[in-house]
Amino acid sequence: MAQKRIAIVTGASSGIGKRIAIVTGASSGIGKRIAEGIPARYDPDELWVIARSGDKLRALKEELPVPVRALPYDLTKQESLSAIAALLAEEQPDVRILVNAGGYGKFERFEAIAEEDTAGMLDLNCRALTLLMRAVLPYCSAGSIIVNIASVAAFQPVPYGAEYAATKAYVLALSRAVGRELRSKKVRVLAVCPYWTKTDFFGRANKEGVITHFDCMYDPAFIARKTFAAMKKKRDYVVPGFVAKATHALTKLLPHSFVMRVFLAQQKLK
Repeated sequence: MAQKRIAIVTGASSGIGKRIAIVTGASSGIGKRIAEGIPARYDPDELWVIARSGDKLRALKEELPVPVRALPYDLTKQESLSAIAALLAEEQPDVRILVNAGGYGKFERFEAIAEEDTAGMLDLNCRALTLLMRAVLPYCSAGSIIVNIASVAAFQPVPYGAEYAATKAYVLALSRAVGRELRSKKVRVLAVCPYWTKTDFFGRANKEGVITHFDCMYDPAFIARKTFAAMKKKRDYVVPGFVAKATHALTKLLPHSFVMRVFLAQQKLK
């Protein structure tokens, strides 16, 4: 097992903290695949997995070869964020990895989306991600990395997915800017921008069947592998997969008014 590092903690007593990795959205999809891949690649002393489903987290705990702390929290609730902050303060760990993979989307006309769903997207995709980054930073040391799962949607406006795309644009911009600020501390921030990915996300996001055209659907295990590869490099964001990269390139070259028109035509929307 790798030698423990000394955690440099601002506003807390310094000392030798256990090396931990934290993954949100760990019960399924990309988050689960990343949680499954961390032990072999980073050998943490403990893995903290966070999601709403306690049963799925406990099942994941039984599968992994490292000590796992299952934290069944709803990150849209302030009490959940406060509980994680309190646990960090109590444990004083050396946070080597934070992966913000929890995400929520809804595809529908802007005014037709329930207020609860609009608030949920903002709370989980933006507020919770931001506050978790702030919570772990005092416990990060040189070589630590924060990975935020954004989306290819971050690069363009998406009609009928306006709030979701806007939250992912926030995640991308925040990740790149904070990463630049932390460069002198040798703490990295990486934004991962996947294309359509086969996860449980769509059961909730596309329940009304607004999105009908999926030209490519990636496997979450592929996204996880590309994420681990990017974590070893110096890029501040990564777009995994050829179709995703091509889409990203087109959104940079073409006017967004045209990109939105093409998207609406693909989905047969007006």
